[in-house]
Amino acid sequence: MNKFKEWLQIKGYSSTTVATVIKAVEYFIAWAEKENIIDIAEASHNDIIAYIQHYNIKGTGKKTIAHYILHLRKYFDFLASPLGRLEGLDNPCSNIKIKGIQRKVLHEILTIEEMEKLYNDYATEINLKKPEILKSPPPQHLQTLARKRNKIIVGLLVYQGLQTEEILKLQIQDVKIREGKIFISGANRSNERTLKLESQQIFDLLDYINETRKQILHHKNKSNINNPSFGGAGEALFLQLGEGKNKSNMLSMLLIHLKQMNGKIKNLNQLRASVIVHWLKLYNLRKVQIMAGHRYISSTESYKANNLDDLKEDIKNYHPF
Repeated sequence: MNKFKEWLQIKGYSSTTVATVIKAVEYFIAWAEKENIIDIAEASHNDIIAYIQHYNIKGTGKKTIAHYILHLRKYFDFLASPLGRLEGLDNPCSNIKIKGIQRKVLHEILTIEEMEKLYNDYATEINLKKPEILKSPPPQHLQTLARKRNKIIVGLLVYQGLQTEEILKLQIQDVKIREGKIFISGANRSNERTLKLESQQIFDLLDYINETRKQILHHKNKSNINNPSFGGAGEALFLQLGEGKNKSNMLSMLLIHLKQMNGKIKNLNQLRASVIVHWLKLYNLRKVQIMAGHRYISSTESYKANNLDDLKEDIKNYHPF
């Protein structure tokens, strides 16, 4: 198990995840011994099915069984690696799926070029002679302010992969212009982290903080805001132009704009999913977990490239046209 532990650490798994995976493998080894499977490396596809049936009889939950098989798959991947010294070994856990588990709907992944195009082509100056979105649109200068604000949000979606609730919680002090970074505070379902800003974002953020945001505040006839839901008076990075307190309204309008730019887009979470999938092509699992703010490594694993076939099937089932 020491070499397996080393392999997991090389792959970037946290110490907690390593302990969980090893424990799951030990469960299988104990079961295999009772079934007279002397050499674990010779376990077959049918042996794995029998192992699943063992837990079904015990009444173990399907999600728990699925996690056991996921961890066991790692072990056979290790055996087939140079460190495991059984290169070419077929993984008996391959193509095994536990039926009856409600799966979240995954998203069609946008290319890096498509996402960058959303940012680069997002218009901040518009012609309101033929309004198509609002029956009674606000004055053009207010639309311009809103779109300059929205472009900053688009950047945080397509470059940093932020969740919408994280965007709404951002404070001015979270933007570290001199360092070229942005701090994202933790939440119930995510960890805090600091991410690099792209150069084009830095210039636009400077303009937004020094000019656009001040103009929005002036329009609201206030020197500061007092909304404890978003972290304190006067410090919220993103302000809405209306008098309501529901900031999600500005994200709803932004989504309409993005759908008009790219018909593939279904929701803003799709952009985050696209960012994480591309990160996984560049960095190890542990680094992506940190960058995405995932509490659990399994959340990051669900975006791995070997899940893309399942992702495509989900798209076919949920978005057939």
